Amino acid sequence: MLKGRDRPAPPPPSAPRSPPVRWRRRIGAWLRRLALVLVLVPPLLLLAYRFVPVPVTPLMLIRLAEGEGWRRDWVPLARIAPALQRAVIAAEDARFCAHGGFDWHEIGVAIDDYQAGERLRGASTISQQTARNLLLWPGGGFPRKAIEAYLTALIEWMWPKRRILEVYLNIIEWGPGVYGAEVAARTHFRRTAAAVSAQEAVQLAAVLPNPRRFSAARPSEYVLRRSATIRARMPAVPLACL
Repeated sequence: MLKGRDRPAPPPPSAPRSPPVRWRRRIGAWLRRLALVLVLVPPLLLLAYRFVPVPVTPLMLIRLAEGEGWRRDWVPLARIAPALQRAVIAAEDARFCAHGGFDWHEIGVAIDDYQAGERLRGASTISQQTARNLLLWPGGGFPRKAIEAYLTALIEWMWPKRRILEVYLNIIEWGPGVYGAEVAARTHFRRTAAAVSAQEAVQLAAVLPNPRRFSAARPSEYVLRRSATIRARMPAVPLACL
């Protein structure tokens, strides 16, 4: 018989897998799934929205949860006055028909102005704003900007310009609980989007930077000045791409 000191020592117990390692692997797996969803789901949604009206957007749901109303009435672009189409393009994206989603000229000007000491201003195109309003949440930050750029490229690739403008004019916020050109025209001027006058169109376009602060029906001095600027730009705005 082997004496106690001659017996082989039992093998050491196997070390349990470190919990942090397990959690890192789980988090990695979830991140890979999330990345796959982000890659696959937006193109499928955009393909559907190429043909069907957009039923709801994240901003609409957020505002609804905050206690605001939800008034919207989808209309085709043919039922939105050309004056309103032209006014919105003049106000928000004068090169809408020429760029591929990003206005690099305006981006360069905004950067130069900022480097010269002016306040950093936005240079978002209608395509970018459509992507943002359609599928993203309000706010800023690099992650949202990166996703917005990806969605903008998809939209420009999958949709014609006419559809981009049609969706944009039907989903943008035009006041608390007011979404789209049809409801905006009825709310502010008691007429359809097809029947707004040129002056009413420019006033609707003039409030878009902050439609929750400014009113198209009761324009402030700022809105009137901006309306005059937009109206002066309108003759140069082409609609040939629509």
